[in-house]
Amino acid sequence: MRIWEEVQKMSWGMKTMRSMPDDQRLRSRIREVLDRGYFMHLGTADSAGPWVCTLIYIHDDDLRLFWMSDPDVRHSKAIAAQPEVAVAITVSEPHAPNLGVQVSGTATMLRGRRYDLAVKHFVKRRKAPPSKIMDVLQGDKWYMLTPTAFDLIDEENFGFDKQRLTLRA
Repeated sequence: MRIWEEVQKMSWGMKTMRSMPDDQRLRSRIREVLDRGYFMHLGTADSAGPWVCTLIYIHDDDLRLFWMSDPDVRHSKAIAAQPEVAVAITVSEPHAPNLGVQVSGTATMLRGRRYDLAVKHFVKRRKAPPSKIMDVLQGDKWYMLTPTAFDLIDEENFGFDKQRLTLRA
C-alpha cells in the first residue's frame, strides 16, 4: 500500500508541475531549493588552482545569492581576481529523489552594512534579527552572486535529465 501511495503522490506532483509554463515551473522548483537549502558550496579558482568552500547563503526574488565573508580568505580573494564562480546546493534527504541546483554566474563584493540582508541572514540561522546599529559584519563583507544559469536536478519531476534555466547575462 505504501508504494502505491508514493507513486500517486509523485504522479500528482508531476501533473501539477506539468501544468505550469516551463520557465515558471523551473523557477518555482529552483526557488524551493533555495528556500529549503542552508549551505551552498562555492567554487572559485585562483593561481593555486580550483577551490571550494561551504557558506550559509540567503537569496532574493531575482534568484541572486548573498553571503557574508572575510575579504582576506582564499575564495574572496579569488572572486576579486576572477568573479566567475559556480555554486552547488543540495536539499535531498537520504533515500529520497535527488533535488538540488548547480549555479554559474558572477560574484561581486557589496558595499555597506546591508541591514536588509543581515535580517534575512539572522532569520535563516534562527537568531533574533539584529538592531540597525549592530555591526553584524565585524570586518566581513557581503557578496552577491548574480546567476547566469541554473541547472536543476529534480529527479521527482524530471528524472535524471537536468533542466537548465538561463538568465540574462
